[in-house]
Amino acid sequence: MPRTPRPLVIEDVSQFADALRRAWPEDAPGHLAAMNLVARAAGYRSWQALKATSPVSGPASEAETRRVGQALRVFDAAGLMLRWPKGHAVQGLCLAALWARLPARRDLSESEVNEVLRAGESFGDHVLLRRSLIDHGLVRRTADGAVYRRVERQPDAAERLVIRALSERWQAEAAGA
Repeated sequence: MPRTPRPLVIEDVSQFADALRRAWPEDAPGHLAAMNLVARAAGYRSWQALKATSPVSGPASEAETRRVGQALRVFDAAGLMLRWPKGHAVQGLCLAALWARLPARRDLSESEVNEVLRAGESFGDHVLLRRSLIDHGLVRRTADGAVYRRVERQPDAAERLVIRALSERWQAEAAGA
């Protein structure tokens, strides 16, 4: 007999995992392990992966929606930055997308940062992008410029929309290559 998929909506996965954990025998996994098991059972790699695919709330205002659209127009269909935008706010959104491409919690050399930035732009000014990442507080570097490090932070709603849209373009480009 074929199985019929049944949708399951869980409003609070944490509460669900806790209830499930309490129902297991004495050697039941801890709370986070239970949440990971639930996420894996739903087809995700982990609880963090499930959280990352949660719907992103949209921009709060019409102005933010306009900024997101302006930022996305700066990139081509493959997700490469075509030009440097004029507005500071739109620049920040574009830089957030490049920030997302930098490896997290890792020291990088200037050449490694340049490599990531060159791979994400086509207008030929990775130096402008590197300096702007620092000016916008998205990357820190040592006084001698030898070591760069991405500043870890939670992107705002507009930044998440731009990052997600461009990630989809990058993945589509990688799949087609």
